Amino acid sequence: MFRTALRNVLAHKARLLMTVLAVLLGVAFVSGTLVFTNTLSDAYQKSSAKGFDQVDVAIRPEYQEGKGDRVGRRPELTQALLDRAAKVPGAASATGVVTGFTAVAGKDGKLVGGDWQSAGGNYWGSEDPRYPLVSGRAPHGRDEVLLDSATARRAGLKTGDTVRLSVDGPVLTPTVSGVFTTDDGNVAAGGSLALFDTPTAQSLFGKKGTYDEIDVRAAAGTSQRALKAALDKALPAAPVTTTTGERLADDQARAISASMSSMKQGLLVFAGIALFVGTFIIANTFTMLVAQRTRELALLRAVGASRRQVTRSVLAEAFAVGAVAGVAGLAAGIGIGAGLRSLLGTFGASVPDGPLVITPGTVVTALAVGVVVTMLAAWLPGRRAAKIPPVAAMSSVHATATAKSLVLRNTLGALFAAAGVAVVLAATAMDADTGQGVLGLGAVLLIIGVFVLTPLLSRPLIAAAAPVLRAFGVAGKLARRNSVRNPRRTAATASALMIGLTLITGMTVMAGSLQTSIDKMAGSAIRADYVVSMANRSPLSPDVARKLAAADGVTASSPLRNGESRIDGGTEYLTGVDGAAIGELTDLEVTDGSFTVGGPRTVVDRDLAEEHGWRAGSRFTAHFEDGTARRLTVAGVYEGNDLLHGVIVDDEILTPHLTDPADMQVMVKTADGASDTAKDTLQKVLGDNPAIRVQDKRDISQEIAKSFTLMLNMVYGLLGMAVIVAVLGVVNTLAMSVFERAQEIGMLRAIGLDRGAVKRMVRLESLVISLFGGVLGIGLGVFFGWAAGQVLATKMPTYELVLPWGRMAVFLLLAGAVGVLAALWPARRAARLNVLTAIKAE
Repeated sequence: MFRTALRNVLAHKARLLMTVLAVLLGVAFVSGTLVFTNTLSDAYQKSSAKGFDQVDVAIRPEYQEGKGDRVGRRPELTQALLDRAAKVPGAASATGVVTGFTAVAGKDGKLVGGDWQSAGGNYWGSEDPRYPLVSGRAPHGRDEVLLDSATARRAGLKTGDTVRLSVDGPVLTPTVSGVFTTDDGNVAAGGSLALFDTPTAQSLFGKKGTYDEIDVRAAAGTSQRALKAALDKALPAAPVTTTTGERLADDQARAISASMSSMKQGLLVFAGIALFVGTFIIANTFTMLVAQRTRELALLRAVGASRRQVTRSVLAEAFAVGAVAGVAGLAAGIGIGAGLRSLLGTFGASVPDGPLVITPGTVVTALAVGVVVTMLAAWLPGRRAAKIPPVAAMSSVHATATAKSLVLRNTLGALFAAAGVAVVLAATAMDADTGQGVLGLGAVLLIIGVFVLTPLLSRPLIAAAAPVLRAFGVAGKLARRNSVRNPRRTAATASALMIGLTLITGMTVMAGSLQTSIDKMAGSAIRADYVVSMANRSPLSPDVARKLAAADGVTASSPLRNGESRIDGGTEYLTGVDGAAIGELTDLEVTDGSFTVGGPRTVVDRDLAEEHGWRAGSRFTAHFEDGTARRLTVAGVYEGNDLLHGVIVDDEILTPHLTDPADMQVMVKTADGASDTAKDTLQKVLGDNPAIRVQDKRDISQEIAKSFTLMLNMVYGLLGMAVIVAVLGVVNTLAMSVFERAQEIGMLRAIGLDRGAVKRMVRLESLVISLFGGVLGIGLGVFFGWAAGQVLATKMPTYELVLPWGRMAVFLLLAGAVGVLAALWPARRAARLNVLTAIKAE
């Protein structure tokens, strides 16, 4: 039986090619994902580990949680603590580390290193072993800075040049005193690093006389654990934590693995979708192969083969196909992993150097996926073939499915679909956190139900196309009948395309609706013409708000200044604003009282008011970070949103209690409204700072839209794999169908149907099947997009369903194009059949 199975594989090489390709693509996606993420993870881990070579034990402040009326605080690492650490037995030296955001501009005035990867720090003493100098010398004072070699190269700067940079708003123009190399993983990933001398870094980053971390080097012969124990003994009362360099490197490696894991899981989901779609092709292929060899299998049964042997022979064929596809997919996946790594460079992302990582787990996973998926998909056709009695198989009385099996299938499908719809509708009534998981379960149940019911749905939906198909004459009528001749096969082929279009349509509906909702939120909540913020959303210097308030044409402005407080035994963040101007800059819906901010009067969002039982006129005590308290009155309750929420107080109440005031944003209203001239004026007032964003409502919406568009394009690209597999399924089905109907096509040719009509018949059949899958997919996608929006609306009151009719029409045209393209080869093959040979075929 094993030799028979191998001969069958070799005898049907062309028929199994599409199946091999379908499995190969899925396996390549899986193995490529594993190779790509493992390679990135290994490169970043090795790079980050080098960054801890100069650290044997790190001392870090331990955040003190707020208790009672006392606001939480982060203890300071002082010079005295550093001196104590340096004198601990077993310590060779101690280095104070200061870090913060530092944006560096190139000679073209643009930001180098990206919004989130622009970092700054301190250079310790006249020679810092962490940062070997390539040229120049250590910096001294506010007028000198060191740059990493990668940033200097990208910015076109060298030792002695003047560089424009920003820490928290105002532009600085120091001289580049030198260039250094570093193993910092952030720099390896394309970021920038600027270093000042220690006093300057402490002053710029708001940490005068203190450090973010103290790194201690062990003396010769002292282990990291021994040094840690000595430090713990010497600093028993200090609110700090000590961690060995080895532990830091391990923690960093785990963090990198975790971040790679989320990317890996996301990519593997799409690989799973492609494999799931591929199972339809595999099942279809083996169903048709088994049907074509029914008499052959019956003869084997007649000469003594058991049912199990017949099933095993089919599974042996599947094993051979899966093994070939797995090996080829692994090879293709390795190429995909290498290609993706190179592709990152074209997008401006830098990856640390390192070898391509191909783990034994990747090899085993690729082969296992290829074999297991293929064998699982082939098991049901093999089992069904083995259950056919030999006499019935030779008489072909097995061909028609029994009424009982159809009723059972339709009943199960209806139950799954009904359960799926019920669960999805139940999810829409839940909050976002709970509803997401329930919605996912309902979506799976509904897709399974629709898949099971697809044979039943195919007849009425395809019948609806009959008036159009009649316009193509005999070829159109034959195409319609061929489409519904084998509903199960048509259903399996259409379902492969349906799944891809369901996901694509659902994501498109969600993205479009979210964008409209965000536009509405920005437009309804903000009256300000501009919102000013740092590029990485780090705090702004209060000087920025003062400069903007004094700028020509500015009629109203207000900073949004955050401060921590304790209210009713819990931590709440206060937002300090200009009470006289905030009403002109915002347009928040007030549900109780009035939007009045000034003196002790404050406004709170509805969720916070419900949590504390506040309403207009309620009073509460806020305890500030300096230990003082103030009695405040709720003047009004408003509807909060992602832009503005929580407790809003007058800046004159909050600022005196803050140790280091800083603003998250500044709202600005100008006399002539938003315009290019007004925007240029504000940017010039701020020194054309590349680290500061001056955005109007349109800019804010476009920034958010950019992230949605990027995500959507990625989803389109990833789901494109599933669509390609679906195309292979249509080609496979049509090719098998042409082979099965060779005698029938020969007879049609003999009685007068020309080659053009035969091609048209096959193409129309393919078009009908593809459009059938497209209609189902778009319909399900709209339903899921609506349901997901209802769940999201619990967190976004401005959410509004928007159906992208234009894109949905494009998706339907895409489904039709899939059908036309997939039919090219089968149609050509059908038209070129030899009439006499086809008529004589059995």
